[in-house]
Amino acid sequence: MEQIIDYFENIPTLHRSLILVGGITFFWILEGMAPLFNVKYKKWKHAIPNLFFTLTTIIVNFPLAFLLLKTSDWVVANDFGIINWLPVMPLWLYALLGLMLLDLIGAYLAHWVEHKIKPLWMVHLVHHSDHHVDTTTANRHHPLESFIRYVFTLIGVFVVGAPVGIIMLYQSLSVILSQFNHANIKLPVKVDRYLSWFLVSPDMHKVHHHYVLPYTDSNYGNIFSIWDRLFGTYMYKDRETIIYGVDTFPDEKENSSIKGLLRQPFHKYRKPTTTLNQD
Repeated sequence: MEQIIDYFENIPTLHRSLILVGGITFFWILEGMAPLFNVKYKKWKHAIPNLFFTLTTIIVNFPLAFLLLKTSDWVVANDFGIINWLPVMPLWLYALLGLMLLDLIGAYLAHWVEHKIKPLWMVHLVHHSDHHVDTTTANRHHPLESFIRYVFTLIGVFVVGAPVGIIMLYQSLSVILSQFNHANIKLPVKVDRYLSWFLVSPDMHKVHHHYVLPYTDSNYGNIFSIWDRLFGTYMYKDRETIIYGVDTFPDEKENSSIKGLLRQPFHKYRKPTTTLNQD
């Protein structure tokens, strides 16, 4: 474990890029071999806006990364944060707790808040308005959302007291798990269900992308599934009945346009449909 933490503490930029590109490539190929939905759509055309927003996410996060590093240096130097206030523990447990708490604040909490505050939901809508969810959807975030997520991650680093190695490990796992649970892949049902007791599985997260409430407001997790089960936001739905998108923004053409997606947060708020009978 010490070698892993040391590696991520000094992980080269090239290696971080390879994790991002390699993950998309791997799951893209897997989608062709074992797809969940055999939908006939132009995969590359669909990927263009999603890859555009992946690029904007990188652009937003890159110049702000130094704040994460400075905050991490401060909490470590001052022995500040939850994992630094706990009794001495094995490194593997220290790292696991750090990852779980960063996931709670930087992913689950951020995601929950975006669904509960109307202006933030309109920003997050860009992610949900994809009609063909696949591995490229993972980083389909409006630049404003990239900044919002960054703020929550920064708060997480401060509250948790995470050292740089754990932060970089968390961000790498977050990228891979998000690509995995968005991927249009079909795992054996039992494998997916067992996996979902520990990690956010593809079937579990696809429920979150169903087009109507209350499913849209469920399964907020990114890496660990424990938070949804602990806070009562876990829901199950037969994967074959899932319909992607958002019922109040059904225009697939606009939802596939970079220009349209950039303007999406500035539309007038439309109240989602809440029903269990429109599935």
